[in-house]
Amino acid sequence: MKKNSEVVLNVKKLKKLNEAIAVPEGESQPEVLIKNVLPGQTVKAKVTKKRGQRIWAKKLETLKPAEKEVTAVCKNFGRCGGCLFLNLNYEDELALKENYLRELFKDYNFLGLTSSPVPAHYRNKMEYSFGDEQKDGEMRLGLHERERFYNVLDTDNCLLTDVDFDRIRKAVLGHVKDRYGLYKKTSREGFLRHLIVRKTSIGEILVNLVTASSDVLDEAAFVKALLEEDLDGKIVGILHTINDSVADAVIPEKVRLLWGKDEINEELLGLNFKISPFSFFQVNKEGTEVLYKKVRNLIEESFPDEKPLVFDLYSGTGTIAQIVSPLAKRVLAIEIVEEAVKKARENAKINGLDNIVFRAGDVLKEIDEIVEIPDLIILDPPREGIRPKALKKILEFGPEYFIYISCSPESLKRDLAAFEEAGYEVESLESVDMFPRTAHVETVALLKHRVD
Repeated sequence: MKKNSEVVLNVKKLKKLNEAIAVPEGESQPEVLIKNVLPGQTVKAKVTKKRGQRIWAKKLETLKPAEKEVTAVCKNFGRCGGCLFLNLNYEDELALKENYLRELFKDYNFLGLTSSPVPAHYRNKMEYSFGDEQKDGEMRLGLHERERFYNVLDTDNCLLTDVDFDRIRKAVLGHVKDRYGLYKKTSREGFLRHLIVRKTSIGEILVNLVTASSDVLDEAAFVKALLEEDLDGKIVGILHTINDSVADAVIPEKVRLLWGKDEINEELLGLNFKISPFSFFQVNKEGTEVLYKKVRNLIEESFPDEKPLVFDLYSGTGTIAQIVSPLAKRVLAIEIVEEAVKKARENAKINGLDNIVFRAGDVLKEIDEIVEIPDLIILDPPREGIRPKALKKILEFGPEYFIYISCSPESLKRDLAAFEEAGYEVESLESVDMFPRTAHVETVALLKHRVD
């Protein structure tokens, strides 16, 4: 198979949740890596890359569906990067994910995959992009097209997001499309860049328009257009963020509050949290409660007769630290983002929790200054896992237990080898389908220090 050649492939099994192994029809070799497919499909594909014996291909079309495949109800399925498994019933999606996880963690005590209580319309935050579906086409406000980053698709009737998000997105687009121009990253000209919407389970909504500084927003007209919308929830804050960075990521160089307040309130397992515009908060509230209950149960079972000293590393806005606080003697939480630490302290005060110490800084540097030995360390790192240098230092604390929460099963499995080498046994692994219809799950591992 040569690069750019077309080939018919039979998809055999998942290599990752978003990537599969396929072979040429009628053959058992060579193996080809391909994304956006299901085991059991036959697809026409184009070879995109060869490195030695490794081959990658891009799906062009499905020639034969998988056994349990259904017709996806979304017009953007296959083009939008949001969903991957809309062509399966949710029960079959769960089975596919669990089979993959059981194979990945076959050497450990994997307890299974728990479904999300809400498999649709669960996302409480969306970051939309302004753009056009085709070059110089009509303005869109939605999500980037898969593998065609400069194209933006509208997301009418999205099955992942709260229904109010679609109403707000349409209202914003209708208001701005004849008033302002698109920001073009290549020329660094134009105005409109992103729209960020957040909504809590109690119905509070925060809207944040992100633009360059090349034009002047008519703030009063923008606010009026939003407040006139008929929504299930209630807009409590409208913001305008200036971002002149060439990067496509939202970098809040200047944030202006146009109306209302700059935070929203959320309730999670009986605790209250104030969420600021750029604070991290899990996008599936109901799924998060399932995950955090599992974490609390692990602590109660591991320390039935005493309250442990707990370190919560990579603590974000401190949700886990506060959820486990009643079970702990004391919690030390470390997070590199200062805004998140500030909000965590405010939330802990609101919840009347006085046994948590929040520190702002890089985990790799902060742990050098700690002399206490914890009984338990909770780790919830970014998707790529823990940097080897940081993990080595963390393991040197030698606590009795670790709880490792990961949104990447592959990164978790890689890191488990380092724990085992340091004398820890994996007591259990369990996953939660926090992101239904997508190629992501959360997994929590309990590790205990071996007694030789």
